[in-house]
Amino acid sequence: MTALSSLHIPRIARSGVLLMVLAVGLSAFGVGCGDGAERRSEAESTEPLGLGKEVTVPIPAAVTTVVAAGAEPRSLLRPDYPAGTVQRVTLCTAHRIEQQINEQPMHDFSAPALTIPMTAQTTAEGIDLTLGTVTSPDPTLAEALTNIGGSHAGFDLSDLGAITALRLEPSPDTSTAARAALEQAFYQAVYRSIAFPDQPVGEGAVWTVRQEVTGGVALDQITTATLTRREGDRLVIELTVTQTPKSPMWNLPNNAGALDIRDYVMQGAGTITVDLGLPLPVAGSITVGGHQAYRDPHSESMLQQTIDTQVSWTE
Repeated sequence: MTALSSLHIPRIARSGVLLMVLAVGLSAFGVGCGDGAERRSEAESTEPLGLGKEVTVPIPAAVTTVVAAGAEPRSLLRPDYPAGTVQRVTLCTAHRIEQQINEQPMHDFSAPALTIPMTAQTTAEGIDLTLGTVTSPDPTLAEALTNIGGSHAGFDLSDLGAITALRLEPSPDTSTAARAALEQAFYQAVYRSIAFPDQPVGEGAVWTVRQEVTGGVALDQITTATLTRREGDRLVIELTVTQTPKSPMWNLPNNAGALDIRDYVMQGAGTITVDLGLPLPVAGSITVGGHQAYRDPHSESMLQQTIDTQVSWTE
């Protein structure tokens, strides 16, 4: 398993031509980002997931297609670690969002960066994660994260290494803000993951991974992977990512109407290093960004967003 834009879900009230954003959100990872640290998707309740118990979230299937098989020798790329394998890694996420309505000034709704050290242990079903001391440069969120150490999470995997489910189990005394921040970080990691191809490949191989990204706007995400180097079980893979809306309209949550999608550009790239004998990436960084524009068909008001997200892994 390897590890990647997001929007904000505005709830819109109309008064003549006024387009009022009451909250900002819409994550391309299935989690919206509210003002401050609260993050929700339209399908979720007002409380974060994992509130005092483990919650399992299914992840849409990833479909791989080989574009070029690469040089000889070729082999199947498969995770190959026994149950009980332990790995210590650190996940870092950053999420910048700026939003503008009509000609009003641009507002910054960025989510604070997170650094999440964790210990991964493999099981017959997937990967169990125990979190260490989670930190953030934002003082308010850093204080909220104080009690999150020792919380649990996990990934269920397919035979090709694709994440099929995300499991979250924050410790009972974790604050709502900290739970929400943790959710956002793990959704970013999930949708920056890569599945292996189902055919033997060698250095120079290229394959695509197509996956639906659920949220306020359903997206078709295509990740193109290139195996640039292989040394034993260690693989260096270059990634490019593009996202396109599956519909020309954004149906707002709570039956609040719909916005026309006038512009949507999200793309990015990065490089990751994975070891087939370990459950998580050992190094790498992926950045995805772009811009969107939405128009209210009733008032002609325009909502524009500029987004940049980064996911990185270190041992």
